[in-house]
Amino acid sequence: MRLPLPPNPLKRGEASVPNWLGAPIKALGPGSVSSVLKVVLDVAYILLWLLTGVLLLLVIAAIFIPLDNVNITVSGDSGGKQLPLTRTLLLFGLGAATAYFGGFMLILRSLRRIIRTLTMGDPFQPDNVRRLRQIGLTLAVVTGGVWVAQGFVAKRLAPGVMDPQGFGELLTPIFSVLIVFVLAEVFREGARLRRESELTI
Repeated sequence: MRLPLPPNPLKRGEASVPNWLGAPIKALGPGSVSSVLKVVLDVAYILLWLLTGVLLLLVIAAIFIPLDNVNITVSGDSGGKQLPLTRTLLLFGLGAATAYFGGFMLILRSLRRIIRTLTMGDPFQPDNVRRLRQIGLTLAVVTGGVWVAQGFVAKRLAPGVMDPQGFGELLTPIFSVLIVFVLAEVFREGARLRRESELTI
């Protein structure tokens, strides 16, 4: 005699992660870990959007601010060096910071939309493949921009004070970008399998 199997407490499209203290914690769907993560990303996105907006206003204001007899100190491992704060240097610094935080704001925007599909219990959507590729491309551009900007500052603006980044310091960011693109392919395959199963049904 075969005993009946207990009903599955999870609905279709939901997943859970084990909780060693008791009942399992849902990873997908309403009231899950992804819902909490969505709230955190929403708050971080708003703060980053405000910071980027303030920096953009500072870039515009820097065009008109008088900079007579203003110096800045650039410090590094070998000490510090005072440089006159020129309008070009100010615009370069503010523009680089605006582009940096703006890039991460774009990453968070795509990531929020991906997390939104997780809270709906339907992560394998074709749009998520495009969003992951956008995240990987933006992360690559931001990483390359930081590397070029730091090398420019080290060689042109503060030679002998700051050391330019070596290629070895790019290994971790490059590895992160590759992981994002691999995840995009995993989501693409998942979306294809889901589409084939829907056509079969």
